[in-house]
Amino acid sequence: MREVVTVQVGEFANFVGSHFWNFQDELIGLAADPLGDAVFKNQHLNMDVLYRSGETQQGVLTYTPRLVSVGFKGGLGSVSARGTLYNDDADTPSNIVTWRGNVATQHTESRKKNLFLQSLSEEEQENVVSGQSSGRGEIEDKDIVECLEKDVTFWTDFSKVHYHPQSLYQLNGLWMDVQEFDNYGIGKESLSWSSQGEEIDERLRFFVEECDHIQGFQFIVDDSGGFSAIAGDFLESVADEYSNTPVLLYSVRSPSSSNMLRENKKQIVSRNLHDAVSFARLSSFCQLYVPVGLPSLSRSKATTHLCIDDQKPYHCSAVYAAALHSIGLPLRMEAHGATTDSNYVSGAVHINDLVRMLAGQGRQNMVAILDVAMPAPSVFGKHLGQSFLENLQPLTPEVTEDAEDLQALEYMAVHGVFGSGGDRASVSEVKDEICAAYEGETVKPMHCHLSTAQCPLPIPLPFPSIFGNLISQHGQLLTTPISGALSRGSLDVHSIPIAARLRSSSAILPFLERRLTNLLRHGTVQGSSASPLLRSWGFGREEVEDMGESLSKMVLALNPHSLSSSDSD
Repeated sequence: MREVVTVQVGEFANFVGSHFWNFQDELIGLAADPLGDAVFKNQHLNMDVLYRSGETQQGVLTYTPRLVSVGFKGGLGSVSARGTLYNDDADTPSNIVTWRGNVATQHTESRKKNLFLQSLSEEEQENVVSGQSSGRGEIEDKDIVECLEKDVTFWTDFSKVHYHPQSLYQLNGLWMDVQEFDNYGIGKESLSWSSQGEEIDERLRFFVEECDHIQGFQFIVDDSGGFSAIAGDFLESVADEYSNTPVLLYSVRSPSSSNMLRENKKQIVSRNLHDAVSFARLSSFCQLYVPVGLPSLSRSKATTHLCIDDQKPYHCSAVYAAALHSIGLPLRMEAHGATTDSNYVSGAVHINDLVRMLAGQGRQNMVAILDVAMPAPSVFGKHLGQSFLENLQPLTPEVTEDAEDLQALEYMAVHGVFGSGGDRASVSEVKDEICAAYEGETVKPMHCHLSTAQCPLPIPLPFPSIFGNLISQHGQLLTTPISGALSRGSLDVHSIPIAARLRSSSAILPFLERRLTNLLRHGTVQGSSASPLLRSWGFGREEVEDMGESLSKMVLALNPHSLSSSDSD
């Protein structure tokens, strides 16, 4: 087994992570359900890659994510940072008194659990009393779904997963309601890594040291504000201590973080510099960097069949989490021989394989584009006049549409898709049809790796009601709308097929060039008015020039002629 340790930094990253872990929890539950669908019983996924087995002091066996989550103080809502599995007294004040001065106690009222969390508590109490669950008591599933649609404040409001006491770290002195935590400098000022960083490092070390053969780290980082600086320090520490362990980094942003309509010129310069500095620093400590987060997810081609409210992180994070789950599925596929169980899974990879495929050959571009088809159409024929490959649309911002790149490198994961006659396509059928689709393309990538599985994405109860009325119970795309509500949720849609793809392509150039141009224009020009701002963020001129050189190399690798044009702007 090759373990993956996941790290989530920032509030929106934790929203994405909450959905991600809900998917994993649902897969575990469906695999153990004696009355469940056979497609979930034959997943051929090794969940130990993401999870750890443990035991409480009372001898109760536990199975929890191998995860470190970093967020605001007070950002867990009604959930304890210690979780509910390990009922220790770690947060109880000590009776030992060493301070004889005045003492002030800060106390906040505990938040009331919403209907969903109340139902989980009821279910757990029933398990303790009777040894088995008899349902959710008096709380109806439809009331839970309605409650979550109306009000989700914290990422824990819809989390159905038990976490280890070492997993959830809240930054001391940095409260949930802090205002304007929106740039790199504020994050740098708010946290001294020398004081709190060691504790975060220790939590990561706890999970790493119990791994037999760690394959890599999966970082999910909200890089839209101050958490980018905190993540940068964390990644630097990881690079120092685990220099031979690859890092796959997803930088995630909610649509609301991209709203610049009300910003003045000074704020726009600060935002542009933040984007450049954040990307330059985070990318320097990982082996593969995947930007995720469109300015308006609801108006994008990626959500043609979905009903998204851009103002709800609960909605947007669900789409991004589904794509991350799909991309990561092959990391935990059970490897089989050429003939064994080939109708269930194919194309298992490790993080190092991803890095080599996308960033270790050709132009060695380490910034990948994430595409998704959610839900994915049938692999046979065309849907609405589009081929299977044309249904894949970017979740990465600032990319060129329909870029023709003969040196592109691609990695695709397809799972749960349907074939002819309404049955799920076999692994061999998916491989044959995808290969045929690529052969029919005018411009083909230089290399493409395909991973596929029969198991679809399960839809947990707390998943948002974002499915359009052309999506069936099992995620098939219909030609006639289902009567009733325009949007449908987990009570109507139980699973969906998904295709997700990572591309190393020149289509990422606008993303890279914008960051390079802004850094050169505002950060390295002699006498720039933004120089004092960068100094206040802790960056000297030499460090800014180094970042500019690093970004220039990325741009030049994809287009040797683009740098001269950006200099002349």
